[in-house]
Amino acid sequence: MSLSSVLLLLAGFVLLVGGGEALVRGAASLARTMGMSSLVVGLTVVSFATSSPELAVSAGAALSGSPGLAVGNVVGSNIANILLVLGISALVVPLMVTSRVVRTDIPVMIGLSVLALVLALDGTISTADGVLLLALLAAYLVVTIIRSRRGRDDAPPAAAAGAAGAPTKAASAPRRFRATRTRSILLDVVLVAVGVGLLVLGAQLLVRGATQIATSFGVSDLVIGLTVVAVGTSLPELATSVIAVRRGEGDLAVGNIVGSNIFNIGAVLGLTAVVAPGGIGVDPAAVHFDLPLMVAVALALLPVAFTGQLIRRWEGTLFVVLYLAYVAFVLLAASEHAALQPFSTAMLGFVLPVTAVWLVALAAYELGLRRGRRQV
Repeated sequence: MSLSSVLLLLAGFVLLVGGGEALVRGAASLARTMGMSSLVVGLTVVSFATSSPELAVSAGAALSGSPGLAVGNVVGSNIANILLVLGISALVVPLMVTSRVVRTDIPVMIGLSVLALVLALDGTISTADGVLLLALLAAYLVVTIIRSRRGRDDAPPAAAAGAAGAPTKAASAPRRFRATRTRSILLDVVLVAVGVGLLVLGAQLLVRGATQIATSFGVSDLVIGLTVVAVGTSLPELATSVIAVRRGEGDLAVGNIVGSNIFNIGAVLGLTAVVAPGGIGVDPAAVHFDLPLMVAVALALLPVAFTGQLIRRWEGTLFVVLYLAYVAFVLLAASEHAALQPFSTAMLGFVLPVTAVWLVALAAYELGLRRGRRQV
């Protein structure tokens, strides 16, 4: 481990924090100026921006002949986004999950996760598979934007009242007001662009330094993609989400995480499969363990979100502990350590089943309470 690698890590971290602050400020202000909700901005603009490091890393890895790194980056990032990023964000401030996320966006994330697993069963995500993932992502974006605009148009009844009598503020607004609004939008866009640039550069520096350190220990491409690169490229989501919840933008944080996972599968994995010659190969270890775990983690978010539509601190703690256990398993498997067998037995035979039963019981209990309130 060289001094240059450590400096790269530190520089990347500083840029990530600065980029996350700029992106959150610009996106939140843009949402207010454009009349869009923070949730929709988080699901679209912010999630696409914070997924750009994954896109750059995966496409570059596939084109340079490292498909394990490309697939491991997407799968590992999605696991890290829910267990690590969402967990740490909930530790900072308990996260409120809106009913729209539960009804629509989390199921979309689960469906794309299952589809990615099905497409990878033959050991390859082909060019046609990539086109399908991109098409589904495009359809999701179109529906999300249309629903957002429809909700905004239905919200203000004052416009109709203004049309019948005195002119509305918008109709009588002077040119100076419109010019000020235009300058505000331009400033917000510049902040978002600067934030994205700092996030991408910071993630690249951090991933480069971490990869150099991991490679010096003889770690494989898949393991580096699932751990070092996945965490590194998820740091934009982490920085953005933590800053968002500290600034009171909880919807922006949740939308960022769920939207980033959707973008990772639809855009990152899909576009990488399109640009890579012959698609991208999928390591059997990823098909048998990591991809199913990505689906399980996505499913685990649904009952947690149903428990009062609030992700509490203890649930965030549970997510972080599960992520640390997952990283420990990947590292033990890569090194073929003697502790792998008892650790796997404990995880598969006790910890994961108990956690699953716990989450299902919580969801059932909350649904029972809601039905009781409705009957009363």
